[in-house]
Amino acid sequence: MGKLEGRTAIVTGGARGIGAHYSRALAAAGARVMIADIADGSALAAEIETACGAGSAASATCDVSDEAQVARLAAGAIARFGGIDILVNNAALYSSLPPVRCTEIDVALWDQVMAVNVRGPFLMVKHVAPHMIARKGGKVINIASGTAYKGLPDFLHYVTSKGAIVAFTRALSRELGAHNVCVNTLAPGLILSDTGLANAAHLDQTRAPVIASRAIKRDGYPADLLGALVFLASADSDFVTGQTIAVDGGSVNT
Repeated sequence: MGKLEGRTAIVTGGARGIGAHYSRALAAAGARVMIADIADGSALAAEIETACGAGSAASATCDVSDEAQVARLAAGAIARFGGIDILVNNAALYSSLPPVRCTEIDVALWDQVMAVNVRGPFLMVKHVAPHMIARKGGKVINIASGTAYKGLPDFLHYVTSKGAIVAFTRALSRELGAHNVCVNTLAPGLILSDTGLANAAHLDQTRAPVIASRAIKRDGYPADLLGALVFLASADSDFVTGQTIAVDGGSVNT
């Protein structure tokens, strides 16, 4: 029996990139997974059902910055699977963002990054937390970034949004702890995912210095994140909350 047998997870941004790896890993550990993304996740859901069994996955189109869509997503997941035990707030704008100086960031772009990367997790919690509270338990896993600790030039909007997620986790864990809901952050370093590899601007600027900063001097891959993800989603972490786990080969060394 998998560590997540009988549990249901929502993974935002779960249809592609690192999010697709999260969706597969949670399902492989026994969870039923609702894949939520602005992209069509039906093919991935079918793939997971083939590997993990009928009813192990479903997909829904959702823009996490839109409250009405988030409310429909939460209600749909409960209707489909009977509950929500795990929320992975993964949806974010990053790989599509070109490097830009702080003085040249368009205000509309700044607001868009904050809407997806910060408002999105807030809205998901707003509509999922009441259900977890009623069930007297749950796991919220927010996805931040090692850049929130180290900084990164020319990505002020993104790094600021991920710093907000670290603070969001700390505050939320204090609020939901009384209800047996654990809230933690997974902070990946630079990960060579398919979406990341498709954007050479990010890699050209960061890959070599990031590897040099690591205690384990190699590239990071999506598979490197999955053990920590399943740990935070499982009963193994029932007394862990308000924490940030950096999975980056020791680049962030606290």
